[in-house]
Amino acid sequence: MSDISMWFAFAFVLIALFLSTWQKLGMGKEIVIGTVRCTVQLLAIGYVLQFIFHSDSYLFVALFVIMMVTVASWNASRRGAQLKGIFWRILLSFGLTAVATIGSMVAVGLVTPTPQYLIPMSGMVIGTSMIVCGLYISQMNRETETARGEIEALLALGASSRQAIQGTLRRAVKASMIPTFDTMKTIGLVQLPGMMTGMIIAGASPIDAVRYQILTMLTFSSAAAISAVMISLLSYRLWFTNDSMLRQDAE
Repeated sequence: MSDISMWFAFAFVLIALFLSTWQKLGMGKEIVIGTVRCTVQLLAIGYVLQFIFHSDSYLFVALFVIMMVTVASWNASRRGAQLKGIFWRILLSFGLTAVATIGSMVAVGLVTPTPQYLIPMSGMVIGTSMIVCGLYISQMNRETETARGEIEALLALGASSRQAIQGTLRRAVKASMIPTFDTMKTIGLVQLPGMMTGMIIAGASPIDAVRYQILTMLTFSSAAAISAVMISLLSYRLWFTNDSMLRQDAE
């Protein structure tokens, strides 16, 4: 793609701005900021990745993955700002998920341990985990408020905090995983995912592109399950006070 073609691509943003103005949506500022941030961030990351790929250093790969995990953890933790310590629990959950999934793929030979494979795959796994954890926290906030009476009754009857919140926890974990598996049910029929489309546009065989996309989607399913279960195990106590009472600021 030429530089001129890239500049013409910004015409799509003008369409969004026109529609926002026409319908008085008040989205002009968000559209402009989002466009600028997207462009700057992707260009910057492009140069960084080019440097890392040429250096072929695992130290730079590790630092880049740590950066992705940290940013994703901060973004997901904003949904639970009232929960003290949620950031570190999400960080640990993301780290364990990335190590388990990427490590398994490297161990069985599905992925070559080079920066060109490790960084993109790690980014997709961490991105999936970020969405799952964000959904989990939002759902837990809603579920604990809806089931407050039930949870407090169980606590009054002598149940532990884990026993009292187990049903709520299970519903929140399930809700956080549903979007990932719903996507798997319709992929290829409703949408052609970005990785597969990018490979085809770059000239790869559609069959090879499909194989990599299958690998990616199966990895997503594992990442979604691991991160959802891990964050639930690590964080459920945060919805209780130190004396095992349900927090009043759960929302």
